[in-house]
Amino acid sequence: MLLEELTAIAEKTRSERKEISVRCCMSSGCISSQAEEIKKALEMAVTEKNLGEKVEIRQVGCMGLCGKGPIVSVESEGLIYSDVTPENAASIIDALAGGKAVASQADPTHPFFTRQMLVVRSNGGRIDPDKIEDYIEAGGYSALYRVIHEYAPDQVINEVMKSGLRGRGGAGFPSGLKWSTVAKAKGDRKYIVCNGDEGDPGAFMDRSILEGDPHVVIEGMAIAGYAVGASLGYIYVRAEYPLAISRLQLAIKHAKRIGLLGDGIFDSTFNFNVEIRIGAGAFVCGEETALIASIEGRRGQPRPRPPFPAESGLWGRPTLINNVESLANIVPIINKGGEWYASLGTEKSKGTKVFALTGKIRNNGLIEVPMGITIRQIVEDLGGGTPDGKKIKAVQTGGPSGGCIPVELFDTPVDYESLMKVGSIMGSGGMVVMDEDTNMVDVAKFYMEFCVEESCGKCIPCRVGTVQMLNLLKMILERKATIRDLEALEELCEMVQNTSLCGLGQTAPNPVVSTLKYFRNEYLELLQPLPGEIIA
Repeated sequence: MLLEELTAIAEKTRSERKEISVRCCMSSGCISSQAEEIKKALEMAVTEKNLGEKVEIRQVGCMGLCGKGPIVSVESEGLIYSDVTPENAASIIDALAGGKAVASQADPTHPFFTRQMLVVRSNGGRIDPDKIEDYIEAGGYSALYRVIHEYAPDQVINEVMKSGLRGRGGAGFPSGLKWSTVAKAKGDRKYIVCNGDEGDPGAFMDRSILEGDPHVVIEGMAIAGYAVGASLGYIYVRAEYPLAISRLQLAIKHAKRIGLLGDGIFDSTFNFNVEIRIGAGAFVCGEETALIASIEGRRGQPRPRPPFPAESGLWGRPTLINNVESLANIVPIINKGGEWYASLGTEKSKGTKVFALTGKIRNNGLIEVPMGITIRQIVEDLGGGTPDGKKIKAVQTGGPSGGCIPVELFDTPVDYESLMKVGSIMGSGGMVVMDEDTNMVDVAKFYMEFCVEESCGKCIPCRVGTVQMLNLLKMILERKATIRDLEALEELCEMVQNTSLCGLGQTAPNPVVSTLKYFRNEYLELLQPLPGEIIA
């Protein structure tokens, strides 16, 4: 594969485009709501109206407004149709022929669309994920070409350093520093691992990227491989993501077929291949060392660190582990420069972040916003508030490792440091909105049940401590607990946080700690008084 061939593919694909492109979302969410039947109905309507020379129907990835899916868009007309059905899909084509659309239209001027800043998701809802030609037409693999022919490996790392990109898997560790450590590590072989083991309840950001734009992750991995000296990458995806897996498999096959993976990429000495490893859905395998154990065929359990994977990872060799969203940022960073990326966001939290906005909110779906936007702007402007006019009570960020933030703190900027100050974390990007009817003790119990279920059982604090915390939460909800039990719960939180082996146990108490801090009265109202005691 040469640059001229890449350019020729892009030009040929562009020349074959028709005047009007009707895009049908074919992400998991929309497929579950009959998107395949809708696409067929659209294609039949084009044929019946004799519009085949003018109109094309294309499958694309997630367009973001998941709660109102299936979504169909006509970009040339500036139209977005929501809640489309197989029965009213044909009316969208009728409207193109001068008729009237029956399908509901979403407002493209709504803040949900206008307040977003698409970097990672710039191809989302625009390209066919099954066609490498679509990705190349959008500029795909040109960043890899430039890196191979114009950059030394340390220059690539320097761009990532300048960008200020931090790990989007939740920890927020500086990506450039991690890349630099792996590049400097000694080893006869090095590996790149893409962590796609997205397990937070309510989170589907990585799944959406893999389903809608698989090549941007593969290209990011190849660039990382060139930068740190690795020739093989693994994408670790949970088995619950069958569509993401099938589209990744097809993307890898197409990239190999035209020489964008394999030996001598772009007529150079750089070799890089990608393989998929399918996880069994264990939440703990999102932790780096547990993930490594799983890829190696062992039980997914964390190990003490150091040594860190950057020095001793897969099969004892230096390994760079980044999550899906982190790697999807690499191509735009190379294309537009590290300084451009660093100009987005805040002083310490650069760039944009993809969130899955769910819960008691009008506009459920995926959003990508610049770091530093406030929780209030996300929930009220983009999210549109609650669907039934009830008051919002809190938002939970960071999944089971995060915390519940009360409405009084909604002017908090969404960045790593600010969220930690109020007792939560960024996490991988789940954001669950709760209204006035939500019982916050029940919320804490829900997340603790999740942590008990997902604990690998290796260390006693997590294995036993989370069970005891769950039992105390159940006692409180059943109105069988006293203030002494509440004190025991707080002591357990501190013990589990400080003595657990890995991040799962260390952060498992966070939903309890944050609800105790901001919604303590809800706990106190459920307690039984001690003999002779009156609870205020």
